[in-house]
Amino acid sequence: MKVKVTFRCLFMSGKCGPGFLGLGLFDKQSFMSDLDVQIPTTFDPFADANAEDSGAGGKEYVHIRIQQRNGRKSLTTVQGLKKEFSYNKILKDLKKEFCCNGTVVQDPELGQVIQLQGDQRKNVSTFLVQAGIVKKDNIKIHGF
Repeated sequence: MKVKVTFRCLFMSGKCGPGFLGLGLFDKQSFMSDLDVQIPTTFDPFADANAEDSGAGGKEYVHIRIQQRNGRKSLTTVQGLKKEFSYNKILKDLKKEFCCNGTVVQDPELGQVIQLQGDQRKNVSTFLVQAGIVKKDNIKIHGF
């Protein structure tokens, strides 16, 4: 069975330009089979992020930040270390290694945070990796 169809060409390729109205004869069966196109499934760009946040196997990052004090003075903070480590021993080694003062502060939201005087972000990250405390992939350095 032949069906007469009026169509508007939407493509710039070929003989039809924009707004071209054409008449075509199509076999009804072949025309319907051309329209039976599979609709692609919806893509969720946040599916991976939601899977990581679900708990098991999620990365635990160590955040190294800098806080500006007055003038040229600054503090370097280290948070997110595992609770099994002795913060005071790590602090003692950091202070000896970088010739700076520091302290361990108890924060109600973040837990224990190591504070060091000066901008020690790169030094602390290399120290934590070389000591085997944290893998390089699990360190996030923040700041200007």
